[in-house]
Amino acid sequence: MLRADHQAVSALFEQYEKARATTRKKDIVSRICSELTVHAQVEEEIFYPAVKQALKDKELIPEATVEHATLKDLIAQVEGVEPDGEMFDAKIKVLSEYVKHHVKEEQNEIFPKARATKLDMAALGAEIASRKQQLMAGAA
Repeated sequence: MLRADHQAVSALFEQYEKARATTRKKDIVSRICSELTVHAQVEEEIFYPAVKQALKDKELIPEATVEHATLKDLIAQVEGVEPDGEMFDAKIKVLSEYVKHHVKEEQNEIFPKARATKLDMAALGAEIASRKQQLMAGAA
């Protein structure tokens, strides 16, 4: 579920790179921000606490949580700028690069360590999917 979210957001960033029309860019960015916001929330509410408890790790999840705070700040900056504004493309570029960094850390460090625990990943995935559906319905 979380890996699929990463792929979906990556595809949206690619669409943004190809988009020329301001209205199209604005629509894509709105979707990126919505996807990232919901993704971060389900990770923080469900995935991170479960993994932190299972791993007894003192740094991995807190670091990811700090990265989420930075992502939220970048999202707020992006949402506060018009697509034809001078800094819009630059902010999207920085957001994209930061998301790529965060995804790489999750997929290379957190996910493998989580799979190595006794966590019921199927149940965790179902809980995440259910919460994501609730959040997306509320955002619509």
